[in-house]
Amino acid sequence: MKLIGNIIWLIFGGFIIALEYLISSLILMISIVGIPFGIQTLKLAGLALWPFGKDIRVKAQSDGCLSSLMNVIWILIGGLWICLSHLAFGILFAMTIIGIPFAKQHFKLATLALTPFGREIIIS
Repeated sequence: MKLIGNIIWLIFGGFIIALEYLISSLILMISIVGIPFGIQTLKLAGLALWPFGKDIRVKAQSDGCLSSLMNVIWILIGGLWICLSHLAFGILFAMTIIGIPFAKQHFKLATLALTPFGREIIIS
């Protein structure tokens, strides 16, 4: 099921979403200040490319105050809009029975898009 879900996800928009995150990451990494944010968009790109079979969890050895500060800056700069777009797509997909697995993936991406610092992607 994971393989089929990932292939369908990739064909119907996952590749485009991952490509957008990759381009954003490269643009952010042009400046030294944007490198930490570019790394987080790379994390989003990897999850957006192949989301089925992966899960998100809070790191046990988090950076503490630094990751909280970076999450606040991330939310103010654009993380909120990314999260809202994934929530909107998740709601649209959840309206059909066939789209429910894809809605779950968008909701997973929304949580990572809101606060990416201090989280890690694990293969389940």
